[in-house]
Amino acid sequence: MPVAAEFAELIGVAMPDLTVENQLILDNTELNGRIALLEETLLEKARTREALEDSEKRYRRLFESAKDGILILDADTGKVVDVNPFLLTLLGYSYEALYGQHIWELGVFKDIAASKDAFATLQDNEYIRYDDLPLETSAGKPIAVEFVSNVYLVDHSKVIQCNIRDITARKQADAEYKRLMASIEQSGEAIITTDARGVIQYVNPAFEQTSGYSRKEVESQTPRLLKSGKQGEAFYRHLWKTISGGSVWRGRMINRRKDGTFYTEEATISPVRDPLGRIVNYVAAKRDITDHLRLEAQFQQAQKMEAVGLLAGGVAHDYNNMLSVIIGYAELALFKVDPTQPLYADLEQIIKAAGRSANITRQLLTFARKQTIIPVVLDLNETVESMLKMLRRLIGEDIDLAWLPRTGPCAVKMDPVQVDQILANLCINARDAIADIGKVTIETGEAVFDETYCADHFGYVEGDYVLLAVSDDGCGMDKETLDQIFEPFFTSKGVGQGTGLGLSMVHGIVKQNNGFINVYSEVGKGTTFKIYLPRYAGQAVAAHQDKVVSVPLGRGETVLVAEDESELLTLDKIILEKLGYRVLAAATPTEAIRLAREHACEIKLLITDIIMPEMNGRELAERLQFLCPGMKVMFMSGYTANVIAFRGVMDTNVNFIQKPFSITDLALAVRNALEKIG
Repeated sequence: MPVAAEFAELIGVAMPDLTVENQLILDNTELNGRIALLEETLLEKARTREALEDSEKRYRRLFESAKDGILILDADTGKVVDVNPFLLTLLGYSYEALYGQHIWELGVFKDIAASKDAFATLQDNEYIRYDDLPLETSAGKPIAVEFVSNVYLVDHSKVIQCNIRDITARKQADAEYKRLMASIEQSGEAIITTDARGVIQYVNPAFEQTSGYSRKEVESQTPRLLKSGKQGEAFYRHLWKTISGGSVWRGRMINRRKDGTFYTEEATISPVRDPLGRIVNYVAAKRDITDHLRLEAQFQQAQKMEAVGLLAGGVAHDYNNMLSVIIGYAELALFKVDPTQPLYADLEQIIKAAGRSANITRQLLTFARKQTIIPVVLDLNETVESMLKMLRRLIGEDIDLAWLPRTGPCAVKMDPVQVDQILANLCINARDAIADIGKVTIETGEAVFDETYCADHFGYVEGDYVLLAVSDDGCGMDKETLDQIFEPFFTSKGVGQGTGLGLSMVHGIVKQNNGFINVYSEVGKGTTFKIYLPRYAGQAVAAHQDKVVSVPLGRGETVLVAEDESELLTLDKIILEKLGYRVLAAATPTEAIRLAREHACEIKLLITDIIMPEMNGRELAERLQFLCPGMKVMFMSGYTANVIAFRGVMDTNVNFIQKPFSITDLALAVRNALEKIG
């Protein structure tokens, strides 16, 4: 073919029908134009090819450097035609292990491609997405991925591109977040989060329960809506300065609930920083300690009362010994003095003063729960009714005394004298709290303390109780007074108007009988004392007390007296001998045992102090009863120790005389002990 024809064919131009000569002669201008067009076409093709190559390189770089897995499938055959390095690393496979394989033959994709039918799903859908697809690596390690497939054309052929993103860490973070939120939601402590300005963003259910506010009510509010006014502005300025400065604040604060009541909480407030170190939130964890503080105060009060009781009991023991000496020698002196002489009246005043002092120590012992009592089963309604006449005289005519008994029996087991002491003291206090005319109400009822109530009130025991309440409409008491009313020698009355032992004695009586006492009072609104005594299931019986009009004398019986206080030992010997007894005196248990061996068959009665060196009175009595069969025993003490009585509750079979005692008291006790059968 001629060159011209070839060139014409190359540039796509039809050759005209020319002669040979005409074919060799071309117009130079037209030829140059066509050459320029050809060069431009070739250059454009080169640029296009270069752009495609650059695009391919960029795609390959993206493909190979992508942090998501990419899997390319042939849409017709389902075979893997390409896979990027990230997916190989993620799954733990080599390129060769995946390339050319059918997707349904790859166990790693068993959850989406266990069969050809599953692959058909990919073929028939241009877009498939799995937000959470469980996969396994070649080593069997489970991973979670987000799977997205797209179908598109490449060189007139369909391919499926699968983008696979590892969401294992995100799932774990989501799970941890859910666990954290569940913990916060179910936490017993109130949790509050705010933004950097202190605006509340979140509160948990414990906060709602503690404060009374719902989540919707406090969102977009600040914690200032809880302010109680119990803390000054300086308190809150210090708190804000601490947390806004990046430190953690810990402390207690009193807040106000939605219903207006106050509560105390222990709080920890911490700043929350972003990755750049900027404070973006605050989080507070708060625990309501109102009940804890109340129980703690009750426990501390109980400990204090117990300690004071031990001290009171110890003082009363020593004091009673000295009062016994004073009363005994004063009474002996009375026998030697003519009643018409002034000395006789002086001695009577000494005895009266000693008696009043003995009454004070008796009140101390009652508070300390070491006063001797002999409980009987009685109906509280009947016992109170028998006292009403005396109580009306006690409080005076200007004060109305109302009696509201519970219908039906109110059986309790206690010493009737203690009921008298409780009512007398409470009614006197009520009378003194009423300035002019007023009203005192005594009522009985029943109460049941369950496990929940006892858990919230320190020292209470669940069970059935009889209620004895005394109320007045007098001046009432403030909190500071209420916190101290049961302490010995505390009184709100003027100097000389009270010893401060009345209510402490009431407290001791109630505790000695396994009961509880509550006080309700407000200034200007009166006071109510509520006493709860264990209900007795049996039948109540009336308590009889025989009145003695004469001093019984002895008939020459031999009595062994064991007393480590020398003054009392001498006094007891003198009194008993004047009463007609033969007396063997021992200053120690060892001496008492020696005398018992020497006079084994003669001794009819052992009178022994309870607390002595070497051994206590009960141990001495047990030793001597082997030496002296049939010997009776009588104990004496400034207070009843647990060796013969539990918390002062005396067994009716035990002979006991409380110090200080008069000559008449001793004469009666000795005679009763000798004549008691058994």
